[in-house]
Amino acid sequence: MADNWKKRIAVTGGAGFIGSNFLLYLVDKYPDYFFVNIDALTYAGNLSNLVSIEGKSNYRFVKLSICDFEGLGRCFIENDIDSVIHLAAESHVDRSIYGPASFVETNIGGTFNLLEQARRRLADGVGFRFYQVSTDEVYGALPPEGTFTEESPYRPNSPYSASKAGADHLVRAYHKTYGLDTVISNSSNNFGPFQFPEKLIPLSVRNALAGKTIPVYGDGLQVRDWLYVADHCRALDAIFHRGRPGGGYAVSARNEMTNLDLVRTICRIIDDLRGGGPREELIELVADRPGHDRRYALDPNLLESELGWSATADFHDALEQTVRWYLDHADWLERCISGEYRTYYEQVYGKR
Repeated sequence: MADNWKKRIAVTGGAGFIGSNFLLYLVDKYPDYFFVNIDALTYAGNLSNLVSIEGKSNYRFVKLSICDFEGLGRCFIENDIDSVIHLAAESHVDRSIYGPASFVETNIGGTFNLLEQARRRLADGVGFRFYQVSTDEVYGALPPEGTFTEESPYRPNSPYSASKAGADHLVRAYHKTYGLDTVISNSSNNFGPFQFPEKLIPLSVRNALAGKTIPVYGDGLQVRDWLYVADHCRALDAIFHRGRPGGGYAVSARNEMTNLDLVRTICRIIDDLRGGGPREELIELVADRPGHDRRYALDPNLLESELGWSATADFHDALEQTVRWYLDHADWLERCISGEYRTYYEQVYGKR
């Protein structure tokens, strides 16, 4: 390992959906940075997403849970870590409703562990930056009008969003109490390649291809604010490098759409690309989930004005590109569903 890296950054959850896309972006853009991908490889962690960078000299994968305090300490010292970009989280709302304990343990307890290790590094004289990547769900539900901003109060309505809110509060507290250089961002719903197929877009694509029912909760009129993951990666980059210490930023592309309209659009795209259909007939409204927020929307004005970021992807074009990616990688989807993707770690890393 070279000893002259400009930064040594731990990216937690780097084998997940956003983490994979972000690491693919970072490793090539910053060849003078050293990146350590810390991931426990729970059900949604997929190392095969990162094949193209696994041989790079400025990238290392460490299989490690953020709940392992001592393991984190060793990893931080061995790799001389001076920054954290914290993406690791239990993130599926449905799972949090039926099994909240792991969300509290990982999202709150794991974040605490990382903050404590960062505080130790700070005490040792390492200039440390801690970037907490969070969600718009911490703010609760919006009425039909208006948007959340960085000043909106936290009102989480699910165990998932409550655990992320708790983690955000810890990060703010470590800045105020210990002087740790922290920054937080809250983003709207992401979409793009490598998203685990329990999520709405890849689930809809897979079921539409298979001729299976596409379930949509309630009346389908819940509104979500959609952000293409490539735009999010650029925002994460800007916030990590130039975000105000102790500050927070809302990340949004202002793409609001009801869940029902989104799924209908996906079906039409597949009809156009593959023929057949209409696949909209596969949509089925099912019983709503508990605590289902009606609408989310974020105002990214601060991020745009202060850091000069703006979303560049056209929503419909990006959605079509995403659907095309899943159509072209149907084997990837099936490996995720079957669990076969989890053998990749043993095949590639198990003998190391």
